[in-house]
Amino acid sequence: MSKQPKYQQVADALRREISDGQFPPGSRLPSENDLTVRFSASRNTVRAGLMQLVSEGLISSSQGLGYEVRSHEVFELNASRFENLNFPQEGDAYNTDVKNAGRRPHQTFRVELMPAPAAIADRLKVQPGSTVVLRFCHRFVDDVPWSTQATYYPEWLINDAPRLTEPGDIAEGTTRYLASLGIEQGGYFDEIATRMPTPEESRLLDMSAGVPVLLWTRTGYAGDRPIRCTLTTMRGDLNRMNYEIGDLAGRSDT
Repeated sequence: MSKQPKYQQVADALRREISDGQFPPGSRLPSENDLTVRFSASRNTVRAGLMQLVSEGLISSSQGLGYEVRSHEVFELNASRFENLNFPQEGDAYNTDVKNAGRRPHQTFRVELMPAPAAIADRLKVQPGSTVVLRFCHRFVDDVPWSTQATYYPEWLINDAPRLTEPGDIAEGTTRYLASLGIEQGGYFDEIATRMPTPEESRLLDMSAGVPVLLWTRTGYAGDRPIRCTLTTMRGDLNRMNYEIGDLAGRSDT
């Protein structure tokens, strides 16, 4: 006899069946009544097992509609090509990558001048509280919230690159726009971390309980000066990142 709590047995059995494809993405699980009969368990026990799967991001619950297996259409981002001027783009890097994956991009924008938060000021080598330009994007893939991107630019860039303060999209992307002005990003430093989302992040990204966010911070440099710091917050269940570094001839299929 299993020493696991009964609710955990319920969760483990359903998790295996989801993994094996018996309940594919978008399908509904049996009702709580059916599961109480199947597992010879009380409704509270079955519900505790189901909530375990909700907390793991495997299923979602809707009032009156039961439990549904969540779809996980993962978007893979090549971070070493993202915003790399050596690769062709159709519009900005985000639109290019999403379209190349056969998906549909959509994003909304907010632009504002604000005091630099301490962590951003440190990366941009400016005084905390000094003015920075924030360009904030809320990004979607196939109408599903995928990520938010907050990019901060130091105030000294505004005179040379006034379009940074304009609301709305910069069609060619800000990296190419700056390069056209002779301010070319020659290198970047990436930091990657994970944590559980804030309530605001959960709202913006329409996330279920138990799903973490992937935090990608990229600081870009032109010569000896940082020109921007971008914090991208991505749904942990719908995104995967990769990098291409060095000689990758061994990966070729030809």
